[in-house]
Amino acid sequence: MTDVETTDFFRTKSLYQDPYAYYDDLRDHGPVWREPHHDVVMVTGYEEAITVLNDTTTFSNCNTVVGPWARWPVPLEGDDISAIIEQYRDDLPFSDQLPSFDPPKHTAHRALLMRLITPKRLRENEAFMWRLADQQLDEFLGSGRCEFVGDYANPFTLLVVADLLGVPEADHATFRKELQGDAHEGPTRIDKTAAMAHKPLEFLYDRFSAYIEDRRREPRNDVMTELATATFPDGSLPAVHDVMLIAANLFAAGQETTARMLGTALRLIGERPELQQALRDDHNRIPAFVEEVVRIESPIQGNFRLARVPTTVGGVDIPAGTTLMVIAGAANRDARQFECPAEFRIDRVNGRQHVAFGFGIHACAGAPLARAEGRVSLERILERTTDIRISEAEHGPSDARHYEYTPIYMLRGLEQLHLEFTPVEP
Repeated sequence: MTDVETTDFFRTKSLYQDPYAYYDDLRDHGPVWREPHHDVVMVTGYEEAITVLNDTTTFSNCNTVVGPWARWPVPLEGDDISAIIEQYRDDLPFSDQLPSFDPPKHTAHRALLMRLITPKRLRENEAFMWRLADQQLDEFLGSGRCEFVGDYANPFTLLVVADLLGVPEADHATFRKELQGDAHEGPTRIDKTAAMAHKPLEFLYDRFSAYIEDRRREPRNDVMTELATATFPDGSLPAVHDVMLIAANLFAAGQETTARMLGTALRLIGERPELQQALRDDHNRIPAFVEEVVRIESPIQGNFRLARVPTTVGGVDIPAGTTLMVIAGAANRDARQFECPAEFRIDRVNGRQHVAFGFGIHACAGAPLARAEGRVSLERILERTTDIRISEAEHGPSDARHYEYTPIYMLRGLEQLHLEFTPVEP
């Protein structure tokens, strides 16, 4: 049990290995409660989370990443701080990223993004996924073991997004080595410097800016040209910088969160033979399995909002200037919405009602992509193995497992997952 009165959630890294007891104790104070250490209103209730996520008039996304660490040059005083937000929001970290935008700017930039993630493009991208899944599995399947996060989840999700955005296939190896390194070949210098691997956004910014400028000078019959020439809803052509930011944000966010989802999925499959067998017997159950994976272990555990005007959420008064943390990882385990929420149930009737992909205008644009990646990966992995097991040498016996999760309160995912398996004979 966690004493939420004395525990500083934002500075207690040990909590991030298993935050759910803390969330339960928060909920004992109500679905909305102001924590005492940083004056953040913690939203753990499902209905209350939906209310906040859906109300972009009352709540701004300007601090969605930085939360209480946003530094404003003037006090957030008055009954409407909208003017202060608009005057200084560009000075906040991550202010150039789509998740931090509010309407009407968010509306225009999101529409540009959706012109890139069309049903046709997603179908083409899925065809690539099937080939890529086999290629990734071919790298390690014969050994009967792998470190799944590094050997499959990270490279697979990275290259799927690269294909979606039209990164030339000849450049895929460069992206993989610069952004993730290459466990099979060791450190490699490519283009500028291997140090770029420590500044992934700079690498993405440089690459996508160059791609877009090139395609605008010399259009081709390819996806990257479609990206470079996509227009806002009013028909105007965005600045290269704006298109680059949208592409880079989708690339970075889509790769990392989906890789975390895949890691959780394979941990559950390896831990629960009966669940693994159910999926082997009927691949039609995989989509519901994926939904329950992201509900019970949301890759993005939460994000922040800033109240523009006074309001009330869950019976709690919220003055203007208040920072709220909407904790999806807690809302997805709200017993008022999900029966026995801590149990993994593949047949949960309302499993898709989770908020792991957000809600409202800021719902994850890449959710269909993530779902497809989960379905394709699991089908291929199950088809090409006869059993999958957790490595006891690395993670301990079944009654004393130990895993390491990323020590960041906003994200949830395994750092490593060592598996053993029996591959299907060719």
